[in-house]
Amino acid sequence: MTSLLVGQTTLPLPLVRRGKVRDVYAIGDAHVLLVASDRVSAFDVVMRELVPYKGAVLTQLTAWWLRRFEGEVAHHMVTCDVDEIVERAPALSTHRDELAGRAMLCHRTEVFPVECVVRGYLAGSAFKEYQATGTLAGETLAAGLKESSRFEPPRFSPATKADTGHDENITVATMATVLGADAATQLERLARLVYARGRELAAARGIIIADTKFEFGRATDGRVLLIDEVMTPDSSRFWPADQWAEGRVPPSFDKQPLRDWLAIERSAGRWNGDAPPPTLPDAVVAATSTRYLEAYERLTGAPLDLTRLP
Repeated sequence: MTSLLVGQTTLPLPLVRRGKVRDVYAIGDAHVLLVASDRVSAFDVVMRELVPYKGAVLTQLTAWWLRRFEGEVAHHMVTCDVDEIVERAPALSTHRDELAGRAMLCHRTEVFPVECVVRGYLAGSAFKEYQATGTLAGETLAAGLKESSRFEPPRFSPATKADTGHDENITVATMATVLGADAATQLERLARLVYARGRELAAARGIIIADTKFEFGRATDGRVLLIDEVMTPDSSRFWPADQWAEGRVPPSFDKQPLRDWLAIERSAGRWNGDAPPPTLPDAVVAATSTRYLEAYERLTGAPLDLTRLP
């Protein structure tokens, strides 16, 4: 079974912005529609090929997590049911199939211009910095850490937001300068709370959330809301708990097959790392799709309901 692939949407609504993966539209003054496409990026380059079910996994997994936090953390989701979305925005009635499973109606917020990264383990760019300088975002870490070492307690490591290119790690002090001390303290508290709750739920499924990033926005009534995607394979590093060991990198439930193949192309001199990207083999696209679907099933305990997708 193959899903309807969506690379870019053109809806009869005002376009707010188009990111690497999501198209964001305004629905009146108080709401936005987030549409997760099947676009995929790696090494900050968006691939030409689309990954089946990717947009649905990102949206439905985010919705699953947000339901877990009801009563604990305020969030922006109103609904991801396409019938309810079309009822609120009748102009979308002819786009029902395009939106099914991948669209989320949300409260509109003023987005805080930082990524709130929480790291439970030393991995990725954090490990590279530590290797070079013994620091994370300029803050000194303990000596003798290895790749995939566990942080206890987890590290809060904010970063600048970037629609293109790399996010840049910043110190908590810099975050406070950008946002104000009160807002920075509140965002760190919320990010740690969501990560702790997510880590606990994932551990029960045999999954380690090595690190993840959150976004927050301020609603018109002044509340701080958890927004955008939450603990998905695009925003997080998921490892199988039974394959973790300090000093090596476990396999990831994300686009690792894509990254691995591109790394081979770069080392062989067939790609310089910039756009345009090379053409992806069908097997790499299929393997990436399988990883996303597996992440959803492992975390939620049930497969993605493909019967509800066109």
